[in-house]
Amino acid sequence: MISAGDFRNGVTLEIEGNVYQIVEFQHVKPGKGAAFVRTKIKNIKSGGVVERTFRPTEKFPAARIDRVDMQYLYSDGDLFYFMNTETFDQVALNADAIGDALKFVKEQEMVKVCSYNGEVFSVEAPLFVELEITDTEPGFKGDTATGATKPAVVETGATVYVPLFVDQGDKIKIDTRTGEYLSRV
Repeated sequence: MISAGDFRNGVTLEIEGNVYQIVEFQHVKPGKGAAFVRTKIKNIKSGGVVERTFRPTEKFPAARIDRVDMQYLYSDGDLFYFMNTETFDQVALNADAIGDALKFVKEQEMVKVCSYNGEVFSVEAPLFVELEITDTEPGFKGDTATGATKPAVVETGATVYVPLFVDQGDKIKIDTRTGEYLSRV
């Protein structure tokens, strides 16, 4: 059990049957009245962020989130298949559980599959990936006064905005959290 007085960023807990992660917290001691803890908590399954206040003596059970490294095998229609590389167990997940997580992930790459009580709720891609550009317009010399960018399609089918000097066939490094171009490889 975790009391509200012991809240820290990143702690996961169970509140009213839902699993939440603490995004932000603040202990408040007003001049008049009892102290309280103001928090921003994120619902792990739906992704919604809510602001709530708690008394410092309130207690909640800790929620244990399992993050397992798995290899993304392939997709077949609405199902995505993953394999645990240690036990060789395979898991099929539907598109709702995955969302946009695999936008920059190629087949055979490692991802983290997150679950609570055996129920998978999300897939975390690696922070940075290197992908090849399959389609982009040629850049024009002298067009760089404003730091201009152009759309480019990478091998997974996602679109990334890249500087004008990047050409088709180049390998680039992408931040998967923001979907931004970082550098050429």
